[in-house]
Amino acid sequence: MKKLGILFIIIFAAFSCKKDSSLERDIQEIGTDITVERFDLLFARANIEDLNELKQGYPFMFAEKYPDSFWVTQMRDTLQQQLFAEVEKIFPNFDAIEMEIESLFNHLKYYFSEFTPPRVITTTSMVDYRNKVILTDTIALLSIDTYLGRDHEFYAGIQKFIASNLKKEQIVVDLSNAYAKKYIHQSQPKTLLDEMIYFGKILYFNDVMIPFKSEAERIGYTEEELQWARANESYIWRYFIERELLYSTDSKLPNRFINPAPFTKFYLEEIDNNSPARLGQYIGWQIVRAYMDKNRVPLRDMLAKRPEDIFINSKFKPRK
Repeated sequence: MKKLGILFIIIFAAFSCKKDSSLERDIQEIGTDITVERFDLLFARANIEDLNELKQGYPFMFAEKYPDSFWVTQMRDTLQQQLFAEVEKIFPNFDAIEMEIESLFNHLKYYFSEFTPPRVITTTSMVDYRNKVILTDTIALLSIDTYLGRDHEFYAGIQKFIASNLKKEQIVVDLSNAYAKKYIHQSQPKTLLDEMIYFGKILYFNDVMIPFKSEAERIGYTEEELQWARANESYIWRYFIERELLYSTDSKLPNRFINPAPFTKFYLEEIDNNSPARLGQYIGWQIVRAYMDKNRVPLRDMLAKRPEDIFINSKFKPRK
């Protein structure tokens, strides 16, 4: 009987893999074809005589409050020139990332038929890591000077837990995150559970839209951090439940369990320094995954579900 059960599991897993492969083939056949526009290179290589042409092609990149003399000064600025040189060294071409973006757009088109691929434009922002990706209905702006590598000299003054994801592998992840926030419909978070489910939705969105990225990349962890979260999932869940944190409205909880930080703040010395940050996001991800495993709900519908509905119907149980 036990052997039959194992055989059933193997057959089911094989069927699921075959089904997933077929789905991915259908999605890739959508065939989105984009050309990433390297505004950063165009501006870096431009002469004063090229300024008017650049402004005509990219009017949204030139704030009207600044006269032409301001942009000329920017072109000649030695710090800007150093920034441009470093960007060109790290990104001599954008082909691999362009393919990842095309795959993301194929998935978006498959699940949201109204989606129209935007112009994708790269720029520099004097390392404004708080605004790495800016989306409008027609433009996706990528500040690629925020993806030069975690140990780049330009990031020396940035906290390590932030700099750790300032790398090219995270570009399509950040772009997927930005689209997730556009498609999620959820009331302003009030409880820790609200926050957890909101970010769980984002991370599940990444599961669907960028399956070619590793799970660690989708959440912005190292592989070691992801393994720590998995190994301690049961403990983390018990901590939340025993302290009745899920429905708490304590405004300090997001900083402890949701927001970027060096580690998660359990206020337990033997655990805190070893833990990755944002474990509330991680648990929210597992709850949403459990919900989607147990309920036949289209992605679009799940993104609009109330957090409490998702939690109750997930019947979530942590790994042991």
